Amino acid sequence: MSIRLDPFAAAPALMKDWMGTSLAVATSLEPSLIELVKIRASQINACANCINMHTQEARAKGETEQRLYLLSAWREAPLYTDRERAALAWTEALTRISKEHPHESDYAALKARFTEEEQVKLTLMINIINGWNRIAIGFGPWADPVAAKAAAAKAVA
Repeated sequence: MSIRLDPFAAAPALMKDWMGTSLAVATSLEPSLIELVKIRASQINACANCINMHTQEARAKGETEQRLYLLSAWREAPLYTDRERAALAWTEALTRISKEHPHESDYAALKARFTEEEQVKLTLMINIINGWNRIAIGFGPWADPVAAKAAAAKAVA
């Protein structure tokens, strides 16, 4: 499939701002947690581009194959911390918000494991990855991770 539109060429100033915000939010919590959130939201949204990119990034940051393979079944897999479980539940709740609003139990788990500031950071990260999923799916279903990193660096510069 071909790219329908290059958003970095079509709206460079806005995409530079979007990329800057994305990078700032992505470094606001621990890298392993951020990658799990990005992958899980991308799985739910069926964004092959983002699943491909973020699984590669997660591996590069030391994530194990086992945890990546079991991420879609995280509730049944004993490999995730309570903090990761709370983040994944919140990710699923906000990513699927059109089908069902988050339950109080989702927020209670989040509140038990994250400070108020971290709750905001995580929620912003979930919004960012859902936005990237929509950009990738809407304008072109595939980007090589190396090329995407180069475009991101160029957009922020």
